[in-house]
Amino acid sequence: MRSKRAFLLLTVFVAGMTTLAVELSASRLLEPYFGASNVVWANLIGLILIYLTIGYYLGGRLADRHPRESVLYQITAWAAFAVGLVPFAARPILVRIAGDLATFNLAVLVGSFLGVVLLFAIPVTLLGCVTPFAVRLAVRDVASAGNVAGGIYALSTLGSIIGTFAPVLILIPSIGTRNTFLFFSLLLLITSLLGLARTWGWRALWYTPLLVIVLALALLSPGGVKAAEGLIYEAESAYNYIQVVERGGTRYLLLNEGQGVQSVYDPDGIATFGAWDYFLVAPFFNQPPHPPEEVDSLCLIGLAAGTVVRQYTAVFGPIPIDGVELDPEVVAVGRELFAMNEPNLNVIVGDGRYFLAHSGKRYDVVAVDAYRLLYIPFHLTTREFFLLVRDHLSEEGVVAINVGHTDADRRLVEALASTMGSVFPSVYVIEVPGTFNSLVVATLQPTRAENLRANMALMDHPVLLRTARRAWENLRPAGERGLIFTDDRAPVEQLTNSMVWRYLLEGE
Repeated sequence: MRSKRAFLLLTVFVAGMTTLAVELSASRLLEPYFGASNVVWANLIGLILIYLTIGYYLGGRLADRHPRESVLYQITAWAAFAVGLVPFAARPILVRIAGDLATFNLAVLVGSFLGVVLLFAIPVTLLGCVTPFAVRLAVRDVASAGNVAGGIYALSTLGSIIGTFAPVLILIPSIGTRNTFLFFSLLLLITSLLGLARTWGWRALWYTPLLVIVLALALLSPGGVKAAEGLIYEAESAYNYIQVVERGGTRYLLLNEGQGVQSVYDPDGIATFGAWDYFLVAPFFNQPPHPPEEVDSLCLIGLAAGTVVRQYTAVFGPIPIDGVELDPEVVAVGRELFAMNEPNLNVIVGDGRYFLAHSGKRYDVVAVDAYRLLYIPFHLTTREFFLLVRDHLSEEGVVAINVGHTDADRRLVEALASTMGSVFPSVYVIEVPGTFNSLVVATLQPTRAENLRANMALMDHPVLLRTARRAWENLRPAGERGLIFTDDRAPVEQLTNSMVWRYLLEGE
């Protein structure tokens, strides 16, 4: 009796672990195609909670009608088998999405997302049946029912805790998303078959084909996660799905759904004709004469694969640069595939605000290139953050941030310009031509826009001079003071979500 109870509790633990592992792995399965925004997370978590709710209800009813351990182990066996099938059943849908994503067809995107998430209905609903079923089997005396139920739910939750951390921190970066699904599928399936063998004897052999099928799937070549033209590298880290593509001799770093380029590397030149170039002109809003020789240091928050570092080193020489990047795998990619090996670069793996809060350094330029639409860390957008930046600027220091927008919706740019304007005396907005990007620049000292034009006479590097001229042509006023983000209230997600939905619905 004691060994039967122990095995029942083991099954509850493994099922709880598998439930959360499926949820976390589901997010990574979707991330290369739909991203990891809070909208995607909310829909995924909401639907999985619906499946679990149905499972709790059905599990309780089924347990009262068929209170046998063999029934429970059959449920967990089918749940495990369904978990193993998910990445393979989802692949045809996801492959189709990869071709349609560039069109931003809202119906296709929503339909495809729901189609993939519906694949989790069977395994998650079956997993939801496990805990109430186990409570029914374990209760022998009504007087102890509360204690038994509490212990079983605690054990299931303990398994869920492990299922939360193991995929993200260990399994997905080590063996990939597909194999993470298969790992938990096999773990729960083997547990179920052992339970069936204990309660059913030789009849447990009827379920061995499920194990054979999952093992056969595990032996299949995984192939690539998502096809892309010119793909030369892909990997899954604890933070991102990473792709590097090469087109026309130029390499591009793409993260997650790949709709934005995070870094560019052209071995034959430093100009990208994108937002990165415009970080070069930020120091020249200072009072003239302000020659390039006066730019002595840079802190770059959002290092990625080092495009801005390469440009600053080429234009200003080997000045000290602190580059902060949250994802160590992105840093490794930068060093291996983007020649991010400048001896003047000091890489800090971690959060940019945390780094500044614990650093005593001051910089001529603090550049923030960590804002990707739908993935903007709010704590890097607030007045308190810019006060922290101000404390780390030299006497003529400047801060520059790269902000996205659409043609008809500039609220995020305006809010960030207002927030910076509450800390710094002068703020400027440069529209990056041909892109959905603006560079917002703020200076520690009171300055004038005309300073940029005057300082052009001191520029001799062709990329710097060309970029400064284009910046001057695309310079616009920061506008009147509006919404100011604070640590207490920074509705960044609300703004970015509405921007994207408006873009999709109106096709601007």
